[in-house]
Amino acid sequence: MFFKKTEYMSKIPNLMKRQQIIKAMRAFFDGRGYWEVETPILQISPTMDTHIHAFKTAYKDVSLSEKQALYLHTSPEFGMKKLLSAGCARIYQICHVFRNTDNTKQHSPEFTMIEWYNVGLSYEGLMDETCALVEHCSAAIDDPHIDFSKGWKRISVRECFEQYADIDLDAYLHDLDGFKAAVKAKGLHVAADDGWDDVFHRVMLEYVEPHLGHDLPTILHDYPACMAALARLKPDNAEYAERFEVYIDGVELANGFGELTDAKEQRRRFVHEMDEKQRIYGERYPVDDNFIAALEQGLPFCSGIALGVDRLIMLLTGAQHIHDVLWHPVDVPDMD
Repeated sequence: MFFKKTEYMSKIPNLMKRQQIIKAMRAFFDGRGYWEVETPILQISPTMDTHIHAFKTAYKDVSLSEKQALYLHTSPEFGMKKLLSAGCARIYQICHVFRNTDNTKQHSPEFTMIEWYNVGLSYEGLMDETCALVEHCSAAIDDPHIDFSKGWKRISVRECFEQYADIDLDAYLHDLDGFKAAVKAKGLHVAADDGWDDVFHRVMLEYVEPHLGHDLPTILHDYPACMAALARLKPDNAEYAERFEVYIDGVELANGFGELTDAKEQRRRFVHEMDEKQRIYGERYPVDDNFIAALEQGLPFCSGIALGVDRLIMLLTGAQHIHDVLWHPVDVPDMD
């Protein structure tokens, strides 16, 4: 794909709004006493998520006899939690992150994320803060394409499964065979080697996500415990975890957690996620022992979230493709 000046110039109005939105983000957090931080892009371990794939590189450490693999971070999470364990209390970071997947209308392999953490803030408080940030960014530009005047909708994963898929999720949290049978009865494909996570994602994709964020901006909350590797369990129901996602106009925008602080449990979950990655994709990432050591020293009670900056700008400007809000003068070929 060759650079075309006319196509690039057509993006300028959106790029000007991009600048206004990012300035509004910084003003929002600076006004609330957050520190803006920078953590390393190169990581020993890039993610704990089974289904997120990283770009791998390598370097020659003069103290070693062989190369050690490094990865471009898929989020700044591990680095930021190390800062929390070292004593930082309110931190945010706006940075480029990298995920090795197709280039589509809503995703670029290199994109901008804002991630923030607040020590002492509850899971519910983080939901409130996220809504406030998005509305603050919307107010920073002329003629935003999303109307927040009617408020937000909050609905649990369990309620969504019942309302949109007619599935009692509680009944199948520990019953894979029953879950498969219930989903298969609805006409969805179920493979013999599917795990619980595979079946869950299939229902989400086919029945739940198409309904999210169209009538009102929506927070989908309280995921099954096995679907939230970095979240603490709900104190009143340990079958579910303090994880939520934000959907606006059908677009998944952010992923937030009441953060898990138990180092031993975090290592156990990491190994489980990597076992699943090995089973499905034939690869795994190493444990970041420094991250686990930081948790052992004491990660305080906190909540944190990552939000896709480019997607938010798309939603607020009405752009139809992520490339329309990126500064990149030469784009990667579209895979749609």
